[in-house]
Amino acid sequence: MRITLHDVSKGKGGQALPAMSLEFHTGAVRFAIAETEQRPTVLGLIASGRMKPETGRVTIDGTADNRKLRRTVALVDAPDVSDPHPDITLAGVVGEELMFAGLGATPLHARRWLTQLGFGELAGVPIGNVDPAARVRIMCELAVLREGTQAVVLVTPDRHGGSPDGWWRIASEFADRGYAMLVIVGGSAAVALERMHELEAINASGPIEPLVLAAPEQEPEQEPESEPEQEPEPEPEPDTDTPAPDTDTPAPDTDTPAADTTENGADR
Repeated sequence: MRITLHDVSKGKGGQALPAMSLEFHTGAVRFAIAETEQRPTVLGLIASGRMKPETGRVTIDGTADNRKLRRTVALVDAPDVSDPHPDITLAGVVGEELMFAGLGATPLHARRWLTQLGFGELAGVPIGNVDPAARVRIMCELAVLREGTQAVVLVTPDRHGGSPDGWWRIASEFADRGYAMLVIVGGSAAVALERMHELEAINASGPIEPLVLAAPEQEPEQEPESEPEQEPEPEPEPDTDTPAPDTDTPAPDTDTPAADTTENGADR
């Protein structure tokens, strides 16, 4: 089954819902972004065949058939339309949905159903206090109890808080079971889901090596600086004020007569 919204809008100038196109089909889950308080519910009503768009059209398997849409598409937890009052106990909510599904709807039936699903201990808890992921699980399981349900439009599960991966994985499980799943979310949840898809794509490409942080490089120990060698003191320059030796001093007298070496060596 394939449900397609062709350029649908609501309200004058698209005030209630700006023009948008999208598609969801059997065996897959996709999300659509709708901001403000009313637009998510308006989009959910149009996608499930419960509201006629101002412009555009909605087709199921290529044919415009709102009656078939209403019969096969469950609108889950839409504010002011199909969301339970937060003060009603979970068992009370379950009992009402069991009645719509044509099943036993007594408090005992509701408790047994919750126990089989693994949430028996929450039977007396107001649904406004139930964990967001558990709430989505319970509400979707109740929706597909109705005969002929083939698709689920889940409206703004992110408004209850919690991590998007909780209710997104639950919606994916319903898609794996053969339902067409549309989840209407706000912008912040859409960013988180896109990030999840990026990580899943990385994981699907193969094992991821663990990130090992390298130890910071240690700076080499600096050798202690040696004291600079003292430069030798320059030799003192000669004193230029000391008078040079007098070269004019007469040489010693060499005219002193030498000993007479004449013959006989006698004195005269």
